[in-house]
Amino acid sequence: MGYFRELPDIAYQSPLLHKNSSTDFVVIKNIFRRSKLFDYLKDNVTLFNKFVIGDGDRPDTIAESLYGDASLDYVIVLVAGITNINNEWPLQDYEVYEIALDKYGSEEKLTDIHHYETFEIKDHMGRQILPPNLIVDEDFKIDGSSSKFPPELRYTLISESGNLQLDDKDEFTVKVDNIAHAVTNLEYEYIKNESKRKIDVLSSKYINTFVNDLRDVVRYEKSSNYITSSLITTENTNVVNP
Repeated sequence: MGYFRELPDIAYQSPLLHKNSSTDFVVIKNIFRRSKLFDYLKDNVTLFNKFVIGDGDRPDTIAESLYGDASLDYVIVLVAGITNINNEWPLQDYEVYEIALDKYGSEEKLTDIHHYETFEIKDHMGRQILPPNLIVDEDFKIDGSSSKFPPELRYTLISESGNLQLDDKDEFTVKVDNIAHAVTNLEYEYIKNESKRKIDVLSSKYINTFVNDLRDVVRYEKSSNYITSSLITTENTNVVNP
């Protein structure tokens, strides 16, 4: 990933057993410099577009498609705010199924109910009574419309299959009135994976400016440990002054 090429180095006291002396240093990439990058990104949110990761897309293929350069894959990852690519990048559908099968133990368990999610309910004046997509259990219920004012108040359940006016009664429940729908273990895993597909990407017209600014942001300022703008050293705790 080109990202590590952009990070500055740090000379760190050698932990190697075969080092020549206590004053030996090893030069490594300063991965902690990434916090500077995230601060920079938060201040420039207007430079981004929305993007949906397709099945099988990778950071390098997206970078090639958007910027004509696969080595800019780190820009895709940074702008998306991804810190763990293995956990935060969406899987392909067949991978989700295989992981879910391993997680829950059997195909039968995949069809067990993981949780319920509410449908939206509004009254006849368009006021929201129950927001959609709340995670609830099968015993969830809300007060009905019969005790509300005015007497002609009616509730309507809104779903993808259409709107349904609920009967005038004291309470509405998941079991009787279907005010929430069941989500199976497998559906839950697919939904969780799909939520990872929507990311922010940098507009292509800003890519050169972004890369140049990024290099400026991660470079070192002069200090007692400064060697060059891309290299500093740490204190050598193995050296004891007389």
